[in-house]
Amino acid sequence: MSGPTSIAPDAGPVTTTHHALWLPGLAFAAGGAVAATVVAAAADAAGVSLEIAGERIPLLGFTQLAFVFSVVGIALAAAFRRWSGRPARAFVRTAVALVAVSLLPDLLAPDTDAATRVTLIATHIAVAALVIPGLRSRLR
Repeated sequence: MSGPTSIAPDAGPVTTTHHALWLPGLAFAAGGAVAATVVAAAADAAGVSLEIAGERIPLLGFTQLAFVFSVVGIALAAAFRRWSGRPARAFVRTAVALVAVSLLPDLLAPDTDAATRVTLIATHIAVAALVIPGLRSRLR
């Protein structure tokens, strides 16, 4: 496809390109990674240990994991855009469910204090608050 709107044979109008989702999606992923890192850094500055079972989570770990899992979200959004009749709705429901499931390890992590658990959960929510609405807006 050469532009934002083209006609596919026997398929009706196609109104988006890969760039309309992937490029902004990567920007949302980068923003989510920054948000996770800022939340973790603020907690670290406030004295939160950021340790799970005696091992400290490096700040760059928050950045990397937030970005990687946001890219997984972009891939899900692309799949829903391609194969779902209501891609925005399907994506949001799936993404929210996956965020909820992703909180379980934070809640169940051994030898982790409450402040660290709250910080871990806050990083997930910060990323989701940026990435999910951003990708949803590209699926309309």
